[in-house]
Amino acid sequence: MTAPSKEDGVILALIERFEKQRLPRLRSLKGKIDAGELLSDEDLEFLDTVIHDAQHSKPLIDKHPEWQAFCAEVVHLYETITEKALNNEKGS
Repeated sequence: MTAPSKEDGVILALIERFEKQRLPRLRSLKGKIDAGELLSDEDLEFLDTVIHDAQHSKPLIDKHPEWQAFCAEVVHLYETITEKALNNEKGS
């Protein structure tokens, strides 16, 4: 059995941050937009940060296919939130 690599440690830290900090906020935003509310500037900045960090982490994730399904689910959640938020904005 091989010892975890530095990359494995980075990925696990990213996943832990996502689960403890980002996912709860994304779920909250999804609830907000599902209720027909608009996103605040702070909400939009948060989403921008999430997508920026995801783009920055993509080369690392590309090397580790075992995390690609997880990342695809995150991207889908992000797309769902932004698409619904745009629809809410258009309807207001």
